[in-house]
Amino acid sequence: MGTFSIWHWLIVLLIVVMIFGTKKLKNIGSDLGGAVKGFKDGMKDGTAEADAAGKPAGQVTNAAATAKETIDVQAKEKS
Repeated sequence: MGTFSIWHWLIVLLIVVMIFGTKKLKNIGSDLGGAVKGFKDGMKDGTAEADAAGKPAGQVTNAAATAKETIDVQAKEKS
């Protein structure tokens, strides 16, 4: 019962080609390839939109806040 040999797979392939025909299999393959390409493009567009919308405008991050010098306004008013 183990794995199938190469001959088993060739016989299965031959039966599939005889049932569906090469033209129909070619159409199925190109449709499947187009669907995979569309999915990959959609995933790229989704990550590009997520990067663009990742940080709202005007929001200060911790790295930007620590890079600037902080001024104590109350201490400046007292002197």
